[in-house]
Amino acid sequence: MNLKTACSALLLSLAFAGSAFAADKVNLNTADAATIDRVLLNVGPAKAQAIVDYRKQHGAFHSAEELAMVKGIGLKTVEKNRDRIVVAPARAAAPAAPAKR
Repeated sequence: MNLKTACSALLLSLAFAGSAFAADKVNLNTADAATIDRVLLNVGPAKAQAIVDYRKQHGAFHSAEELAMVKGIGLKTVEKNRDRIVVAPARAAAPAAPAKR
């Protein structure tokens, strides 16, 4: 194997390894059910919808642990997904610019 081939193989393997470690994150306060389902482990479409419904009924999540209050989600699921969960406030809409006269 020549040096060029070895370097190419190394770069390719590093690229694949980097993508494996770059897990998606999901903001529980803004994500839709499809995104929650896609990003969180052991959370299917029904549990993802339950998370969205809980948020609509009880307001924004304040911590990752609060996710365990959703029926069907336990602390083990929260721990398994801790590096994927973001709990940031929903961004308020920017105020409209005043109309020019």
